[in-house]
Amino acid sequence: MSIKIQKLNIPKFSSDKYILEDKLTNAVEVAIALGQPLLLTGEPGTGKTLLAYKVAAELANAYPEFAPTPLVFNTKTTSSAKDLFYTYDALSHFQAANVKSKGEITAHTADFIELQALGKAIAQTNPQHVDQSKFKTPLEKDPRSMVVLIDEIDKAPRDFTNDILHEIENYRFAIKEQDNFEIKKGEEHQIVVIMTSNSEKNLPDAFLRRCVFFNIEFPEDKLAQIVKANLGQSTKFTGEALEKILKLFKTIRSTAVRKSPATAELVAWLRILEINGFLDKDPQAQKEQILDNLSILVKTQEDLRAVEDMLKKM
Repeated sequence: MSIKIQKLNIPKFSSDKYILEDKLTNAVEVAIALGQPLLLTGEPGTGKTLLAYKVAAELANAYPEFAPTPLVFNTKTTSSAKDLFYTYDALSHFQAANVKSKGEITAHTADFIELQALGKAIAQTNPQHVDQSKFKTPLEKDPRSMVVLIDEIDKAPRDFTNDILHEIENYRFAIKEQDNFEIKKGEEHQIVVIMTSNSEKNLPDAFLRRCVFFNIEFPEDKLAQIVKANLGQSTKFTGEALEKILKLFKTIRSTAVRKSPATAELVAWLRILEINGFLDKDPQAQKEQILDNLSILVKTQEDLRAVEDMLKKM
């Protein structure tokens, strides 16, 4: 059997495809009004991360001082509070300082300091009053309001969230390697912080009290709308065909109890089915195609067995 390459021509995310419900819109507006981070929870694939891109685009359309895309910090299990603001490459600095030949320019500390998402956002609100010789990250000439996404914050060590409370409340930080040079937010511009977490259980109470919280539920009643927005006008999954495939998806979702598929998997699954002519096939061929593509929806062996058994009985 030869392997073939299928070109799906998947369009890049655009904010108009994100369906923003009223309650979530209100949570965003409350967080902005209070100047507090918005903490989003919900199962993977429900659009927590993409919300930051939607918010940035919407704010930029309404308020030109906002940058149209968010600055993103991808949290790791090794992340420290400092990493959210800047990183200092001590090893490269040491190597550069020790291998320079006679007559070469001395390695400057600033060349090894790079602002990260929240640090860059703070600096960008006030670029005229920031000594940019202290770091290598370029800033735009004019001040901007920024959206910052701190993704999967629950991955970080527990003290990470406690350590960033003061900096997030005051939007200022110091670069220790530059004699504690301080950078603070400009008064005329805003920073909107959106954090995502797969669970609020691992986050300390003191941190939760300083956030606006919203849990994104699985949008069961909006699946048809989501499919239409993401597959486009040319899709054949409309009307009765869409209704039937969504009914099957909901059955698969309720059967795969260990790790239920979310909207991201649904859209990917329908794209693969459509490119392989699913709706032009007879019922038996459709069933075989569904079984062949379960790996898009089902992520554990236990769920796979349960879903396969369910489908074979249909």
